[in-house]
Amino acid sequence: MITPNWYASVMGTGIVATAAASLPVTVPGLRPVATVVWALAAIVLVAVVVASVRRGLGHRDDPVLLHFWGAPPMALLTVGAGTLLLGRDWIGTPAAVAVDLVLWTAGTVAGLIVAVAVPYRMMVHRPATGGDAFGGWLMPVVPPMVSAATGALLVPHVPDGRDLLLACYALAGVSLIAAFVVLTQIWARLIRHRVGPAATVPTLWIVLGPLGQSVTAFHLLGKAAPGVLPDPYATGAQVFALLYGVPVLGFALFWAALAAAVTVRTARAGLPFSLTWWSFTFPVGTVVTGASGLAVRSGSPLLTVLSLLLYAALVAAWAVVAVRTGRLVLSRPSARPAPQPAPARPVSRPAAAHPAPHQAAPQSAAFSPAGPRR
Repeated sequence: MITPNWYASVMGTGIVATAAASLPVTVPGLRPVATVVWALAAIVLVAVVVASVRRGLGHRDDPVLLHFWGAPPMALLTVGAGTLLLGRDWIGTPAAVAVDLVLWTAGTVAGLIVAVAVPYRMMVHRPATGGDAFGGWLMPVVPPMVSAATGALLVPHVPDGRDLLLACYALAGVSLIAAFVVLTQIWARLIRHRVGPAATVPTLWIVLGPLGQSVTAFHLLGKAAPGVLPDPYATGAQVFALLYGVPVLGFALFWAALAAAVTVRTARAGLPFSLTWWSFTFPVGTVVTGASGLAVRSGSPLLTVLSLLLYAALVAAWAVVAVRTGRLVLSRPSARPAPQPAPARPVSRPAAAHPAPHQAAPQSAAFSPAGPRR
């Protein structure tokens, strides 16, 4: 069966394209390359969807993979946004809008279902402890924020964009408040229970997702507000985008420094490859789009340079992870290491008993390089 975290490869590839289209400066030759990357993301999306239909999309009871059901909706939204931003160069604006509307609607509906269903399942079926929280807990609640950001791009292309704009603000609220609640639990877990197994370390970068995506969303919503909302609300949306975005970008950079320090420390002892490495891509890409939006809005040379540097880091991370994933896909099934069976639920241990970063990952197919047995 196919695990939902395979859709993270679509997200990570798509954000490389959409982030290129969002940069505050024009880089010669970058747009055609970005359009090719968008097409690659669309192809990968089709391939993963077909594989999911043929083999099934399972592991609903896996305590780790359960959270990665947020990946399929975000994959749809990312490819849809890329279609509007870049694909229109190939298929024309009317077709691009139509495709994006379909993908945005499907991704938004699926994302809202996941945002409710996964926390509900955690509450009533599998009670968790403070030591269980990890970056993947954010995956189910981030899709509505991605819907808010990508929906803002559609506002100028619908007959009456006011309701869509307000709906996007509501979607942003769903995700933002839920993400902050989860983030406090992740912080508490890291302080009280240490970093944990090496294979979970990449998921620390997922925290950047709701941060960067919220900055992007409020920038794009503020950009779409004039002519749709009356004053003073349109002006207020513009002001809020900057006054919210700069502090949150600062916290995102702070978290990136922490995550980078932990990642480097873990890599020295051994950081096994798994699909969670895609956490190095999409979350970083959201910070790129957020920084780019703030650079455009403020005219800051510092933010412009920052967005370019972050984009260079994103491309480098994507290249490494894409190559490693390609090797995994091309390797023979018989050569793939067999995953460990998933436990009934993760067990929280005292800080002194927690494994060092170089120890084995949690017994979940989410952290196996090969994924589940087929």
